[in-house]
Formats: sequence, structure tokens, C-alpha cells
Amino acid sequence: MIAPEAGKIMEILSTEGRKLFTSRLVRHEFDAGRTLVSKGERVSGAYFVLDGQLRVYVTNPGGSETTLYLIEPGETCVLALNSLFNSVIYPAWVQTECPATVGVLPGSVFRTLFSREPAIQDLTIRALSTAAFRLMDELDHRHSERLDQRLARFLLLRAAPDGMVRKTQQEIADNLGSTREVVARLLGGFAAHNAVSTGRGWVRVDDAPALMRIGDGADA
Repeated sequence: MIAPEAGKIMEILSTEGRKLFTSRLVRHEFDAGRTLVSKGERVSGAYFVLDGQLRVYVTNPGGSETTLYLIEPGETCVLALNSLFNSVIYPAWVQTECPATVGVLPGSVFRTLFSREPAIQDLTIRALSTAAFRLMDELDHRHSERLDQRLARFLLLRAAPDGMVRKTQQEIADNLGSTREVVARLLGGFAAHNAVSTGRGWVRVDDAPALMRIGDGADA
């Protein structure tokens, strides 16, 4: 099954373009936590997220990680496109946030479609603008918000319908560019106020309004 946004693109491709896209798109299934692209690698194709979510991140000299942006279903990775068009190495890492289905279109095919199909040109421009917005938004949050605010927002955004965030404290720390010890301390504070419950490899949101107040800076 093609993701909704990818399906919309398929609908407005030319007949020839649609045939080329569907015949050359190779689907891959990945478990959560799988590294798909490493910094310094050559990228051979365009990546389309059909299901799940990918995280693009960098590391600093101290070893901590900083999330640049997430790639949602129906979206593609602008850094991979840049690597394709400019023949440069990939400047970050890409990892699955959860079990994911990714379609890979060979670089030569994507370039052919880009030269002929307005839908692919539009997709590329939107990928660029979306990534730029998310990067600016992340920088704004990092410089203007306390870490407890960012943690509260992270939990609210990543919680499943049952309130579960199935990530370790280290994985959460990596997403926030912090350390496991700091995240553990903040989660302990949240738990003391009955906003969350924690266990091995998971956090459950028990009081979403309380986390919203923290995220908005209302509760210190």
C-alpha cells in the first residue's frame, strides 16, 4: 500500500511517469532502531516513507545526538535528494523511529522523473521547505525552551492512543540532545506529580493536560 501523500502524487503523474515510478520503486521493511544511512555514505536513491517514521540526526564530538528532523509517511528525505543531485556524501544518520516501510527509487529514475514530472518537482520543493521549517522550529525550541518543556512536548507528540511512548530513556535523550541521566531525573519529577508512569523501555502519559502545561511553560 502506498502512503496517502505518495498516492496523491501517483494520481497526478503522467501515465508514463506512473509506470516508471511503480515499476522501479523497491519496498523495504525495517524494524525499529535500524540505521538506514550512515554519515559519509553515498546515497543511491530517493527514500519515500510509506509507513512508520524515520529520524535524521547528527552527533557531536562528545557522542550525544541531535535530531534534525523526522520524515513522516508520504515524505522523502531532502538531504538524500541533495546527495543525489550534487553527488555528495550523506551528512547525517538516518534511523527508523518505529517499524517502517520505505520505498527506494534509484537515483537515475528520480532524476528522470524530476526533469519530466511537475508532481515530482513539487514533491522536491515541499521536502526542502518542510525540512527547513522543521530545522528552524527545532532550533527555536532548543534556544527558547527549558529541557523539561521539550521533554513534555516530545512525550505528547510520540504517545500512542493508549498513552504509551515505547522508547528507552537513552533513546529519548538522543532525540532531545541530552543525556539519559538528565531525562531520568526529569521523568522522575513528572512521575512524582502523576503526569507519567515509567518502566523498562517505555513511558506512559497519565495526565496529558499536566504535560501540556509544562510544555507551554505554565508549570516550572
